[in-house]
Amino acid sequence: MHHNMTPYESINAECCCFNLRKVTRAVTQFYDRHLEPADIRATQFTLLLTLTSSSGKTLTDMAEGLVMDRTTLTRNLKPLEKAGLITTTKLPDRRTKGYVLTEKGTQAIEKGVPLWRKAQQQIVGQLGNAQYAQLLEELNRVRSYAHSPKVIRLRDPGHHHSE
Repeated sequence: MHHNMTPYESINAECCCFNLRKVTRAVTQFYDRHLEPADIRATQFTLLLTLTSSSGKTLTDMAEGLVMDRTTLTRNLKPLEKAGLITTTKLPDRRTKGYVLTEKGTQAIEKGVPLWRKAQQQIVGQLGNAQYAQLLEELNRVRSYAHSPKVIRLRDPGHHHSE
């Protein structure tokens, strides 16, 4: 426990969730500053990138790949659609719509990539290649553990504790 903290105050100091969110906010703001000339936010840039390799992705496919719930994803896609960076299309194999990049969306990515590269180089440069690779590995381990269906939710109605 940290000095001069109540037991409750120390929770934030050691909480994985709180500390990852704090780091994420700081890193997001860092990338936002770099991407500003492209008139796009880091979170929007990420969403656009997920659409570069497809001729249409469903909300469900995107949500699963991004580890986001569909409601949050929908809320994040609306400004991109309104700005004309993405649009919806009927998918041939399903009766559902898919999201695709527009020409304007592709241009936003092309303008954003060199700005992103500069931000990325600064982050990796601060840590060094080996430590950065190790950081990614650790973050992936934490994500895969937290996202694992093996993690038992205490209020899961289907879970019966038997000992």
